[in-house]
Amino acid sequence: MGMVMSKADLNLFVIFDAIMQEQSITAAAQRLFMTQPSVSNAVARMRHSWNDELFVKQGRGIKATPFANQLWQQISEPLYTINNAVNPVQFIAAIARRRFRIALTDGMTSVLWLPLRKIIEQQAPGIDLHAVPFRGDGEHLLLSNEVDLVLDSYKGNNKLIHSQWMSDFKFVCVMRPDHALAKKSLSLESFLAAEHLFVSLSGDARGVVDSQLTELGEQRRIAMTVNSFSGAFPLLAETNLICTLPDAAVSNAVAAGLVITKTLPINISDVKIYMAWHTRQHRDPALNWLKNRIDKVYRQTIIDD
Repeated sequence: MGMVMSKADLNLFVIFDAIMQEQSITAAAQRLFMTQPSVSNAVARMRHSWNDELFVKQGRGIKATPFANQLWQQISEPLYTINNAVNPVQFIAAIARRRFRIALTDGMTSVLWLPLRKIIEQQAPGIDLHAVPFRGDGEHLLLSNEVDLVLDSYKGNNKLIHSQWMSDFKFVCVMRPDHALAKKSLSLESFLAAEHLFVSLSGDARGVVDSQLTELGEQRRIAMTVNSFSGAFPLLAETNLICTLPDAAVSNAVAAGLVITKTLPINISDVKIYMAWHTRQHRDPALNWLKNRIDKVYRQTIIDD
């Protein structure tokens, strides 16, 4: 990194790490039991020593510069290890106070959030769970410390990120029980002639189905898009739209009799679902406790469905 360090500068790393974790100078000051002016002074010294702006104002908060992000990738895990050696992190579920941010789709929250909340109320009432929208950007969310966990398809192979395979989802075609196509098996011809609803979390109007159809030299009409799984079912239940969705996202609506599923007339590969987290939290006992609970709930509600 080509920077000259004096011995006293080690304190700056601790302050820098706290600011990066909290994404706020005020919150970092509270966490370190320091005054806000003394943290601001430390930031001024960092900027001078490390020859970078480090943090820029963004709305009401701050945003780290690319240099600050890169530096943090290098120091956050060693700092955690040093801290833990001197002062091992204790986690006692019943009295712990922590907030975790998890990136997942509303399809996942609709299945997992209720059983997780019940476990938290019984075992760890001080734990807060905040859902962050997942739009296929899991790696970015973990590297920039916007979330503690990602629970969805994770295609990255970044050495700073650990991941654990959870399950594979199959895609199915979904429609109302009395749809004209519901009684017979679905042909490619009738699939292409139908009007499609597309759940687009990112806003793109093309998905895996469209890529596959392009390879076959075909295309479908996307008559409507929605940006959540839950938004799809009321439309499917009362219109002629059909939709291609992962089977796990559909199970509640099928059980409620709102929709039925049919085998797709094209081959779409399964989606692999992972739980992913940053190496800096790999030994965090609170996160490990939460990962174990999510794993258990996931197996009971999604895999055993």
